[in-house]
Formats: sequence, C-alpha cells, structure tokens
Amino acid sequence: MTEVGVGRSSRARTPRPAPLRGRHGPRRRAWVGLVFVAPMLLLFLAFRFLPVVGALWLSLTDYRLSGRWKFIAFDNYTRLVTDSVFHQSLLVTLTYTLIFVPLTVLISLGTAMLLHQVVWRRGFFRGVFFLPYVTSIVLAAVIWRWIYDVEDGLLNAVLGLAGIGPVDFLGDSGSVLASIAVTSAWKGFGYSMLILLAGLQAVPASYLEAAQIDGASAWQRFRYITLPQLRPVLFFVLVIETIGSFQVFDAMYVMTGGGPVRSSYSLVYFLYDSGFKYFDFGYASAIGIALFLIVLVISLIQRRLVGRDD
Repeated sequence: MTEVGVGRSSRARTPRPAPLRGRHGPRRRAWVGLVFVAPMLLLFLAFRFLPVVGALWLSLTDYRLSGRWKFIAFDNYTRLVTDSVFHQSLLVTLTYTLIFVPLTVLISLGTAMLLHQVVWRRGFFRGVFFLPYVTSIVLAAVIWRWIYDVEDGLLNAVLGLAGIGPVDFLGDSGSVLASIAVTSAWKGFGYSMLILLAGLQAVPASYLEAAQIDGASAWQRFRYITLPQLRPVLFFVLVIETIGSFQVFDAMYVMTGGGPVRSSYSLVYFLYDSGFKYFDFGYASAIGIALFLIVLVISLIQRRLVGRDD
C-alpha cells in the first residue's frame, strides 16, 4: 500500500514539460500565420488601400489626362457643393435607393421564408432563384429593356390585354427609376435571399414551438421571435444592398443612358462622365470621396437603427 501511494504521489508530482518558446513557441506560430495572410494583405494594400489614398490625393488636385496637375486643396469639394448636376445626381441616387433597397429586402426575405418552409426540391428552387445573380447585369438590362419596350415589349403586350397602355416605362421620368429598380432587384435578390435563408435556419426551432404552444399566431411568431433573431443578418443585407444601390451605373447606362433629362443620372454615372468624358480626374475623385462619405454615414445610421444590440 505504501509503495503504491508513493508511486502515485511521485507520478502526481512529476513536472510537465514547459511550453516551447522562442522559435518554436507562440511567436513562431504568429509568424507562420502572417506568412499565410501576407499575399492577401499585399493584394488588399495594392488594390484597395492605395487606390483610396490615391483618389483622396487626386481629389485635392486639378489633374488632367496629359499628366499635368496642380494642387488646389479643397476647391473640388467647394465646387461640388454648388454644382447643380451633383445635387440632381445625388437626388436621383437617393430616390433609387429608397425604391431599390426595400424592394430587394422584401423580395429576398419573402423568398427565403418560402424556401425555408419547402422540403421537396429545396436545392433546385434555391438554384433557380439564385441564377439571375450570376448573370451579367448588362445582359439583364438588355433583356428588361426589351420587356419594357413601349411598342413591342412583353409587359405592354400584357397590359394591352387588360386595356391599359402603352406605358413608356423607360421614357417617363416618373417611372424610369422604379423600372430600373425592379430590374436590379430581379438581378440581385438571390444573394440576399441565401443570406437570409441561412439566418432563418439558424433560428432555434424550440423558440417557435414554445410560442406556438402558447397560442402565438404565425405573424406574432415572425414579429417577436424570427425578426429579432434575424436582426444581425438584416443589418448585413441592408448595408450591402445600400452600398450596391449607391453604386448603380451599369443598368442605367445600358437601359436609359442617364435619361430622360437626367432622370436616371446617378452619382456613379456623374463620376464616370467627369473622369472619362471630360477627363477631369480631380473632380471625379472628389465625387468618389463624397460618395464614400455618404455611404459611410448611411451605414452608421443603419447600424444605429437596425444593428444595435439590445
């Protein structure tokens, strides 16, 4: 008994080897991690950070295509404040955002909830709804321009059967932004749908079952259980869709060319014309910086209203 006790006590007192330090310890593991991260970090610095710094510098200069430039400080920003074209393009972008973002979020959320309830062929339907997202925006814009055509368009043909029309969806300043927003929503809702579907699948089923047992209706279960659980996902979707709406250019360029009478002339369209039509690169950079600040402020407001923690 004594020998067994001594043996146990001696084994219990056997010191464990100290963790390796120096080259073979945590520092080495940190350096190995940095080595693996370095390629992506370099790409980020080269294609993300440095262009932003370059755009900020160009916005403070009068840079021309010939390579000549002159430092003019904040003159480009002062010019923006008094530029009526900038005001109009900003109003067009804000109006488009107010139409596009709620429309896309509602379609994405509704489709995600339907797919969440579907058991048969869920993967097939998920792929069908996601398919427009991987198509070219130029191709989608061309197809929808044909659909909206005032003479031979499919939509006007359907409206004609009901005795309505023809409606010039892309030629009327009152309907052009809504028409482009529908096209963009059809094109891009698939990505947000998948994000929201993942959020719905992460909601604990026990919460919903308990609420159903307590007599909560379907709307009450959605409002008081599902929607609060989806708040982080909804915040992410709102931010990415808002950023996308402020960057709209391709659809407007292909479908309307900014018309009629600049009714679909967005901020990015204005930036494009300033830089590549009038070769005023300093002013175009100032527009880009202003666009970045506007999106940043709106994202912070969304974070305050939607993404805050209880």
